[in-house]
Amino acid sequence: METKPIITDTHTHLYSEDFKEDRDEIMQRALAAGVTRFFIPAIDSAYTAAMYDLEQKYPENVFLMTGVHPTHVKDNYLDELAHVEEELKKRKFYAIGEIGIDLYWDKIHLKEQQIAFKKQIQLAKQYQLPIVIHCREAFDEVFAVLEEEKTEGLFGIFHCFSGTYEQALQALSYNMKLGIGGVVTFKNGKIDQFLNKIDLKHIVLETDAPYLAPVPFRGKRNESSYLVNVIDKLSQIYNVSAVEIAQKTTENSKAIFGI
Repeated sequence: METKPIITDTHTHLYSEDFKEDRDEIMQRALAAGVTRFFIPAIDSAYTAAMYDLEQKYPENVFLMTGVHPTHVKDNYLDELAHVEEELKKRKFYAIGEIGIDLYWDKIHLKEQQIAFKKQIQLAKQYQLPIVIHCREAFDEVFAVLEEEKTEGLFGIFHCFSGTYEQALQALSYNMKLGIGGVVTFKNGKIDQFLNKIDLKHIVLETDAPYLAPVPFRGKRNESSYLVNVIDKLSQIYNVSAVEIAQKTTENSKAIFGI
């Protein structure tokens, strides 16, 4: 019997309140679908305990990040950054994320978001970790910070990439892989129109669960087992087998996270 390829979800908020009723069932469905590696982005210190609980429950499958999400960069952001620094001293993380700039929800704290983004990139370099970028309506602002911080030690994932072909090439120029999830299945998602021009070695899979469920679940709560729908779409775009998409994207995730 052929062994199923390992599928990696590089971005899921499995600790989210949205999953509190049926988290174990969701995990079982994902494992049954071949999704066995889950990388968990941080939001802010309020979620730290829930993330550690999740890791304790699934130590073989769950890999944690630390960081302050741009929409949670508020007036107390220096306290939040101090929390990230404290946690980094205490234990192992696999990335700093998700970090970046979001001007969709909050334009008032742009300056603080820029400072927090830069500071967290510097922490990632100090600990030789990848970054996982959240960018919403802020490509120019995110690229400006990356340009300032562009060195050998800068690498990671441009999470939920939904830009243009030119923006994709610019993201790659900063040593980023593109995180591809449900958006690639949307009629108006646009990235499906140029993705085949981007080598598969630059692509990793993600759900961003509970958000951004792929077609045919669009608008519903997302979960990691739905990655098979994203894989099917990528298999059409790249004209290779679903097995190859799963294998290559998992290899790419190992190159980023070091595990």
